[in-house]
Amino acid sequence: MATTTSRRPVVAEPALRPACDHARGHITDSYFYGNNYATPVSRAIFCDICRVQRWLDIEAALAQAQGELGVIPPEAAAGIAAAARVENIDLESMRTEVILSRHSLVGLLRGLQAVCPEGSGQYVHYGATTQDIQDTGQVLEMRDVVDRLESDLEGFVGVLAALAGRCSEIVALGRTHARAALPITFGIKVASWLDEILRHARRVEAMRERVLVAQLFGGAGTMAGLGDRGPELLERFAARLGLGAPTIGWHVARDRIVEYVATLAGIAGTLGRIADEIRTLSRPEIGEVEEAWEHGIVGSSTMPHKRNPERCEQVVVTAKLAAAQVGIALAGMPGEHERDSRTLRVEWACVPDVSHYCLAALTITAEIVAGLEVHAERMRDNAEAVTDEIGSEALMLALGERLGKQNSHEIVYDLSQAAYEEGRTLRELLRERKELSVLLGDETIERTFDVTAYLGASADLTGAVVDEARRWLQERAALADETDAIA
Repeated sequence: MATTTSRRPVVAEPALRPACDHARGHITDSYFYGNNYATPVSRAIFCDICRVQRWLDIEAALAQAQGELGVIPPEAAAGIAAAARVENIDLESMRTEVILSRHSLVGLLRGLQAVCPEGSGQYVHYGATTQDIQDTGQVLEMRDVVDRLESDLEGFVGVLAALAGRCSEIVALGRTHARAALPITFGIKVASWLDEILRHARRVEAMRERVLVAQLFGGAGTMAGLGDRGPELLERFAARLGLGAPTIGWHVARDRIVEYVATLAGIAGTLGRIADEIRTLSRPEIGEVEEAWEHGIVGSSTMPHKRNPERCEQVVVTAKLAAAQVGIALAGMPGEHERDSRTLRVEWACVPDVSHYCLAALTITAEIVAGLEVHAERMRDNAEAVTDEIGSEALMLALGERLGKQNSHEIVYDLSQAAYEEGRTLRELLRERKELSVLLGDETIERTFDVTAYLGASADLTGAVVDEARRWLQERAALADETDAIA
């Protein structure tokens, strides 16, 4: 009997494959695509090694505050502070300890104790609990994000204010439910973006005092291990780190984290709205705006003509991802008793992720808006192409002065629907109804269907938002000057 030998695919020998330590597993860390989901700043804030240094900084601040109050010997505090540098820690040993002990901080504490001089290591982490250190570390990360977020929001407010001001009188077509509605200006559309971003900026400002607070309450929140000067120690500890001192421990009270995550997700959601509007208005059949383009940008591997709104689409992606983190943060709220790691561990995922997505979305959207190509003539043409449709409200109100609003609504409704079904214009059908046209006269009829005559307070409303934005920017600049002067 003949036998057959199966042929196996040829696989390259391991030695021929490129070396890889498999260190990048999350899209935010991708060497190739990471900047679409995160920023260099956000990655630096949530860097694994930087987190270790941040915990060491917190242990040093705790020891120094305790040394000042005589809770531990001052010389021990000085020794701990001097040793608390990540370069002094055997990180491989720490990693092994984490795996073997199944504890997230003991490995670092043992490593720090080992490099502290003259017995000062015995006072490392004195009276604190692990979550005190890790919650405080997470808040420091959040503070760094908020600092960058406020700076980026300032820049974006300036970009939006400039665009809204330039476009305050550019006639455009207002759309509701994806259909032509009324004439507007493009400026009032941009002003609505700006107004929303300003509210977010103020939310971030207001959030600081509530959210950016230290944690130092010990194993069950009583401060028992900190001696009889716990509250004073907390004040000094928090001040050293530049954080607020809360009234009571929050090991299982996670509303602060939820507020942070929800606020950043809300900002990303607004950025998604802006980007998606730009994407929609850039459709060739609309053609009112476009992302900036330069030679070398490729829209398709098979259709060379494509100029896709890739950046706008990416912002929508990050907005969706940011929104998903809110549910995760909320799921961490039902913590049991006085401490529960099921709260903290979900936050280690959703806090970095929402921060990456929000900062990336803001960076990309600011670049899109700064380089946005506005086609004012196409906007005007699109509005004038449907002038008979978008003049229906003005016609109804003009007739309403003579016939009553509800009566005129029924009349204009019937005329509008007939015009749509017959493929004719509302104006044609109106003129055929002599009893109606005679009530208005030719001049009123023409003005009723003039897109520039029914813009309402578009320019004034836009100007009011732009003025508010500029006042806010001036307030921020003055505050920064005061801070610099104090420093």
